[in-house]
Amino acid sequence: MTKSTLPYLAFDPATRRLRLDPREPAFFLNPYEAYGFLHDASNAFFWEEFGFWCFGGFGDVNRLLRDRRFGRQNPAGIPDSRGVGQDRIHLKAFDGIEANSMLELEPPVHTRLRTLVNRAFVSRQVERLRPRIEALANELIDRFEPGKAVDLLPAFASPLPITIIAEMLGVPVEIGPQLLDWSHRMVAMYIHGRTRETEDTANRAAGEFSDFLRGYVTERRKKPGDDLLSLLISAQEDGQKLSEDELVSSAILLLNAGHEATVHQTGNAVHSILVQGGDPRRFFTSPEATAATVEECLRFDAPLHMFMRYAYEEIEIALGIVVRPGQTIGLLLGMANHDPHAFAEPQAFRQERTDQKNVSFGAGIHFCIGAPLARLELQVSLKTLFDRHPRVHLAEQPRFRDSYHFHGLEALSVRF
Repeated sequence: MTKSTLPYLAFDPATRRLRLDPREPAFFLNPYEAYGFLHDASNAFFWEEFGFWCFGGFGDVNRLLRDRRFGRQNPAGIPDSRGVGQDRIHLKAFDGIEANSMLELEPPVHTRLRTLVNRAFVSRQVERLRPRIEALANELIDRFEPGKAVDLLPAFASPLPITIIAEMLGVPVEIGPQLLDWSHRMVAMYIHGRTRETEDTANRAAGEFSDFLRGYVTERRKKPGDDLLSLLISAQEDGQKLSEDELVSSAILLLNAGHEATVHQTGNAVHSILVQGGDPRRFFTSPEATAATVEECLRFDAPLHMFMRYAYEEIEIALGIVVRPGQTIGLLLGMANHDPHAFAEPQAFRQERTDQKNVSFGAGIHFCIGAPLARLELQVSLKTLFDRHPRVHLAEQPRFRDSYHFHGLEALSVRF
């Protein structure tokens, strides 16, 4: 191994092996510094701490996300079959949900599930939520105490998406904190360096979350409404409906994905805009400018940095890099979004850029089903926040979470 100019990173150009602890503060606080070095050294490398080949070039990531020779469904049957200590008996509830999650499945099952669920997330359906999102954003801002510092994550970024997705599904909004707790405990399964305690906690959360939703599914079967749960119960494709297990897994996926990434992206976006200085309203002067600003926020500081896939056959991905069936690869979305071969001045925040093509929502058949909703929530919430408080400024240095897969802030304290 040879040291780079970054003391926390070692890279061997001959073997393309990288040694970099993803929980190293200097890295997770600012992964883009390491990405810059790696773009110069090699966009493909074997990341020793993870134990698989990773790809960070925009072209490679975009291509491999669409390559059907790779997929999310583990050939062993369930995602991440290794576990801590190899034994997964203690993860029965968690694995039961994952086994029916469209994010972890491939065609033909994935196609059927996504077709049924997608009807609620097409752009024309989502656009109807604009007035509700704007009203909710204003309600949350009205609660800020004048003259006092506000942590925007619990006060604004988190309650907005969880309220919207709970209302869509038809579950009580007041149970939002519990939904968030279940979600956080389950999502912790995807963080590098998880422990047996993490797994036990995630399994309990999965069981409780599942039991809660089964009760609402039973109610909706008896008394259908105009909510998403009722729609999923009644939806059919070629005469087939979702099973109850598929219903529960789909609802949990929508609840988790419907807020987890949006919370991180909202915090990251506010931070990105504030560090530009000046009047933030200049980024939101028209619907077109607002949409462009959100796309640049998604590219500039994405909430998800690694997306893993399994190889389904022996494939030579690049010269000298061969993966075999069942092996994992890592696609580095945040690194791809900063590829100097794909973006002019990738380290600069440029709302007006004409080379916008970020992969923050993925690509291919697993492109984020909630992307239209996430984009709308970001456009409305950010414009509303900065229109109401154009003099907002950081009250203290933001703190990033000590995780890598999900890149987001622990706290974002601001003053108005």
